[in-house]
Amino acid sequence: MTTLDRPGPVDEPVDGAGAPADGPTAAAAAQAASGAPEFRRDPHPVYARLRESAPVCPMRPPHGVDTYLVTGYEDARTALADPRLSKDMYGAMDVYQRIFGETSVALDDHMLNCDPPKHTRLRKLVTSAFTLRRVEALRPGIQQITDRLLDACPAHQPVDLLTAFAFPLPVVVICELLGVPEGDRRDVRTWSTTIAHTGFSPESKRAGAEAERQLLGYLTELIEDKRDRPGEDLLSALAAVRDEDAEDGRGRLTDHELVSTAFLLLFAGHKSTAYMIGNSVFHLLREPEQLRALRERPELMEHAVEELMRYDGSVESSTFRYAAEDLELGGVPIPKGALVQISLTSANRDPRRFADPDRLDVTRQENIQTGHLALGHGVHHCLGAPLARMELRTALTTLFTRFPELALAVPADEVPWLEVPFPAFRGLAELPVVLAPA
Repeated sequence: MTTLDRPGPVDEPVDGAGAPADGPTAAAAAQAASGAPEFRRDPHPVYARLRESAPVCPMRPPHGVDTYLVTGYEDARTALADPRLSKDMYGAMDVYQRIFGETSVALDDHMLNCDPPKHTRLRKLVTSAFTLRRVEALRPGIQQITDRLLDACPAHQPVDLLTAFAFPLPVVVICELLGVPEGDRRDVRTWSTTIAHTGFSPESKRAGAEAERQLLGYLTELIEDKRDRPGEDLLSALAAVRDEDAEDGRGRLTDHELVSTAFLLLFAGHKSTAYMIGNSVFHLLREPEQLRALRERPELMEHAVEELMRYDGSVESSTFRYAAEDLELGGVPIPKGALVQISLTSANRDPRRFADPDRLDVTRQENIQTGHLALGHGVHHCLGAPLARMELRTALTTLFTRFPELALAVPADEVPWLEVPFPAFRGLAELPVVLAPA
């Protein structure tokens, strides 16, 4: 689980500091801007060139709002925590609606799209219900779900591990945590998938808007039901939670905030984890010596999870941010109102922060957990990080313990990656494997 990511699109590089109009830098910037399939399959070489020559790179987006792409680690870490880079969607509503559409607002009024003090109030309320104790209580259930899903997979025939395992696991977990009835989960997953894959063509926007409308209606009815008949689930707790220290009328989540928070937890709570499971399995199968090290030293798994998130995390870029005032980042002036897109994927491969960063190393000695940016940084650091880590550890440990001969069903270079331009996530389109090859 990580931040809900609706990254703004970037298009053509423009003249200016950090992004020459010609040469290798411009070519790299154009590749990153285009969202072309070859870039989506492997963005790392392009990001490497940008880190070297234009770590803060101005772009010209199709929506006409100046955008700056941040690729270097130090600049990314600084930007993620800089209060001058606002996440308040109401402070830039025209821009927000131009990028994401008018229907998005109804589902996006949550802690991820606001600044303190509103963010402080919302996060405090949600944290009071979404406790570590509640997450820890999920551990036995996560193991049972994991075992049940793997029991249902064919052992000796090719299977798409994303469809059969990586997606159902976090979907079931987050739906059970929130209290989504089992019969509704297929629709919920379909709507959230459509929203995640929304592009910028008119057809894609219409499909995304319809999915948002349906999900909004469903969550509104579900919350009303939880208020009438509360249970032990998180959504019931969020509907009832109160901040006793707040001023009158500000001690609870409003109806709008509650629906948006439910969407945030639901959407971010399974998409990012599902793609992270897929990415992790793929890279471990492609790097057999790393998988061998994990089998020989199971105690490395907790550390390996952090290294896998650093190496190829499932959230490629940070969420909506804009300059609330004129500022400078990495020596590049950023004017008030400009959008800032932070590449977490690139920052986590910066050789100035991580030695030999393009190498997966589950024994890496650096303090990965507090160093990588896969789960964000600053006040917007992922609230669901403990749950995401627990699900990933359980999934990988169980999968490779039960199926020690697990192998890709096709050559690694034939495994398809998501190729949707400007996707919310970085992940595989499918992961064909054989659990127990004959």
